[in-house]
Amino acid sequence: MPTARLDLRHRDALFDALETGPFDVAVIGGGITGAGVARDAAKRGLRVALIEQRDFGAGTSSRSSKMIHGGLRYLPMGDLALVREAASERKAVQAIAPHLARETPFVIPAKTAAVIAKLRAGLWTFEKLGGVPKSRKHEVWSQKDVVAREPALRADDLAGAVVYPEYLTDDARLTLANVRDAAAHGALVLNYARADALVLENGQAVGIAVTDALPGAAGDPARKARLTARVIVNAAGPWVDAIRALEDAGAAPRLKLTKGVHLVVSRERLPVDRTIILPAADKRSVFAVPRGETTYIGTTDTFYPQLDLWPAITAQDADYLLDAVALRAAGLRLTHADILSAWSGVRPLVAEEGKSASEISRKDELWTGPAGVLAIAGGKLTAYRKMAERVVDRIEETLGRKPSPCRTDSDPLPGGDVDVDRATASLIDHGLEPPAARRLVDLYGSEAPAVALHGGDVAAEARHAVEAEGALTLEDYWVRRGARAWFDPAPERLAQAAAAMAPLLGWSPQEAERQIAACQAIWDQNMSALR
Repeated sequence: MPTARLDLRHRDALFDALETGPFDVAVIGGGITGAGVARDAAKRGLRVALIEQRDFGAGTSSRSSKMIHGGLRYLPMGDLALVREAASERKAVQAIAPHLARETPFVIPAKTAAVIAKLRAGLWTFEKLGGVPKSRKHEVWSQKDVVAREPALRADDLAGAVVYPEYLTDDARLTLANVRDAAAHGALVLNYARADALVLENGQAVGIAVTDALPGAAGDPARKARLTARVIVNAAGPWVDAIRALEDAGAAPRLKLTKGVHLVVSRERLPVDRTIILPAADKRSVFAVPRGETTYIGTTDTFYPQLDLWPAITAQDADYLLDAVALRAAGLRLTHADILSAWSGVRPLVAEEGKSASEISRKDELWTGPAGVLAIAGGKLTAYRKMAERVVDRIEETLGRKPSPCRTDSDPLPGGDVDVDRATASLIDHGLEPPAARRLVDLYGSEAPAVALHGGDVAAEARHAVEAEGALTLEDYWVRRGARAWFDPAPERLAQAAAAMAPLLGWSPQEAERQIAACQAIWDQNMSALR
């Protein structure tokens, strides 16, 4: 496997490299979709450039429910093709990144035998569509099973539960792994590189005017580059319409944004061992998901017209989720004071008039703009790889290339050549405590021993983030590379990470303090309505 180390500190050289076009493909947007497109295209031998105005995965792709799941809830909507694709794509992600597709049972409590029968019928269809083997099919729990296996749930009114396996992921690291693999196969990738304008010739888009958007460089002339490419892909997620406006100022919006909010509480306060699907007051489903010493609860699904990087989290958002927990928890009432952290993000759905936020299809769409820019929007995290395959197929068609095979469903992502249990046991044998060993393997897969060798602590993770994972700010590590912003938001962790990153990134003591303050401000903003 080519080296997947990604060091993006040499900004002048990177911006110079942007001007060495024309590239075959220029991708705008470093979320999961753009990262998947860049990886697939590079592996097919195309010359690829990927630019992202913030950090890779900084938007929607680091603030999902962090699940690789088949979308069982879309069966009643008749989206069989979507369910089939998502159900089968779970296997591909698990194959190429087993450390980023951790199996977890999903538990659906049921009040009557009739509900259990209905759920089983739906799961039978789901399993047939996804080619689920017999050993991984659903099972039924009795009421006594629920009491014994998930005692935090109120079971006095239950007939039992239906249980089936799905996968949890680290969405930001899955995005990063795709970016790193794209770079390992020759793609030029840059974070903090903003697309300011499209370069048009004879009405066709032939390039992008790019500006350095790295924070902390105020007062310095911003680096700029003219990136030229034969095909331009707009994979900007919630910003797809904004990029479309660069191509056609009068273009009608195609997206409908919805907001998803997640809350994190101590696992002691919500002690579940599996992912529990809880009915909310409006009949939507809410998840309670165990992760380490915490449990996170999500998600809301409400229209959100603003294009905000950090959508506002309201007290009503929190109450909606906590009320759903209270409906099923045994003698437990969580309050705002129990919330350790919270995150929010927006989903870029393709608009469907007259439908509620939950009813809008999660199906992706691909269209070509008047200047030839390919735009991709909608879709589910689970199906990102198949979405990327369709885009690259279209790119090859546009370039007049002979179609080439897609290999992203079998070639492992960086860190993906790993036996998770064996790697974890090996780290424990070498002296790491089990929680620390599990964390390193979950984050890094087969690369975990290299981080452990340098201490395996916050400082080792932060240094690795800079030297091998393209991190340029403290937020890049704290929120996305290490996920501590949500699951370990202790202030001392910030200081430890900043101290490790400062000499690598040339930060003065004042800049290190600014980086810490910027991260703390994100947490404060997310929690402001909940305190």
